[in-house]
Amino acid sequence: MSGIIISGKELAQEKRIEMKQQVDTLKQKGITPGLAVILVGEDPASQTYVRAKQRACEQTGIHSEIDEVSPSITEAELLEKINVLNDAKHIHGILVQLPLPEHISEKKVIETIHPDKDVDGFHPINIGRMMTGQEGFLPCTPFGIVEMIKSKGIEIQGKHAVIVGRSNIVGKPVGQLLLNENATVTYCHSRTKNMQEYTKSADILVVAVGKPHFIDADDVKDGAIVIDVGIHRNEEGKLIGDVLFDNVKEVASYISPVPGGVGPMTITMLLHNTVVSANRRLK
Repeated sequence: MSGIIISGKELAQEKRIEMKQQVDTLKQKGITPGLAVILVGEDPASQTYVRAKQRACEQTGIHSEIDEVSPSITEAELLEKINVLNDAKHIHGILVQLPLPEHISEKKVIETIHPDKDVDGFHPINIGRMMTGQEGFLPCTPFGIVEMIKSKGIEIQGKHAVIVGRSNIVGKPVGQLLLNENATVTYCHSRTKNMQEYTKSADILVVAVGKPHFIDADDVKDGAIVIDVGIHRNEEGKLIGDVLFDNVKEVASYISPVPGGVGPMTITMLLHNTVVSANRRLK
């Protein structure tokens, strides 16, 4: 019997309906949640992603601003733009779309965004809050992954969670969030020996390795929960993930698809963080 699909697309739609109600309530109290996005350069993938964020804001009633700037902008000029947004009372969330041109320090940009407006959850202060279980903004993709698992009523506590990938954006933080939910967490990466021994022991397997069809059915324990973070285009132009979906779904109890899995939840949790920020401003 095939595994049950965990549809991030459906869950995102449900959460955005709830969010619109929250936004309407805030507007009645005189606050419209505002998200500002700075897009440096003309990277097609970044442009597509930013447009998707803008549409999501429109659906939920969140005010959005997009500042498209030349890739030749200096680091000092970009940091000044961020500081203006830090002081802007109508903006509750700031996001600088990555990647950035080589002459601009990603680290400086992230650290310049005020932690209370860091709705991407990348600022070291918010990362520290996540590590220590304090209130702060959680990174959007890992946050969305945990929400997907919880949406099916799956008990995380006591489960063995294996994370394939250790990026700062997904791998490391999703492991920490699952640890915060009392899972036992193992990280696998490019230097891991006998990786299959770890993946086959996972009750929850999160694959964020960035390699198409890296995980097959032989790598997965019967009845495991499998979350696929990867997204690639094959030779036919079809979107595929890090997991060989058709094979793995036959052994997994739950599995997320590509597309329609983690992707829609990333933007949704960004909006969620923006609404939370506006609520905090109200309080």
